[in-house]
Amino acid sequence: MTRLLLVRHGETQWNSDTVYRGRADIPLSAKGALQAERLASRLAAEGVSCLATSPLSRARDTAAAIARATGVHARPEDGLTDIDCGEWEGLSDIRVKELYPELRQQWHSAPQEVTLPGGESLRDVEERVKVVLDAVTGNDGILVLVTHRVVLKVAFCRLLGLGNSHFWDVRFDLAGITEFECTPGRAVLVRHNDVSHLREEEEVGAGRDF
Repeated sequence: MTRLLLVRHGETQWNSDTVYRGRADIPLSAKGALQAERLASRLAAEGVSCLATSPLSRARDTAAAIARATGVHARPEDGLTDIDCGEWEGLSDIRVKELYPELRQQWHSAPQEVTLPGGESLRDVEERVKVVLDAVTGNDGILVLVTHRVVLKVAFCRLLGLGNSHFWDVRFDLAGITEFECTPGRAVLVRHNDVSHLREEEEVGAGRDF
């Protein structure tokens, strides 16, 4: 059986400023680095056997903290890279609402139908996430994937057999842990969005699903 732990990276400045990040290689903020260390301490006793990460620095540095705590090498996986936001990358949500009002509304009401201008669709993300999930869920052990909000939402929906129309029905907070038990043909959700390793004052403001 596979214990699959889906982990979101720590905070960046663009998270707190509500900016579309995509492939921009934004580093962890000071708070994000602290969140990563507390996350790593939480996972140190889990018996992690495999650790894979998005190659973007906000995820890679979060995974590096986990690697130091567990002694398990963090392997970059291109399939875990954040969605390509195209023309939205680097824009605040307020600015996107001004420039692309109809498309932004569709993104929030029917995300499965949207391709971000110059970027990816959720289906594009799902195709590469599927490759990673198929590769890791056939192995016994405790596997950790460190990645981004969009990738986590898509992976969650796929594991539970839901369509991407349910994208907005699930929340992933910064430095949170979601766990599945995976056997052939089935994924069982064991815990979701666990941030109990973060102090209460850190969760305020940093817990927004953006």
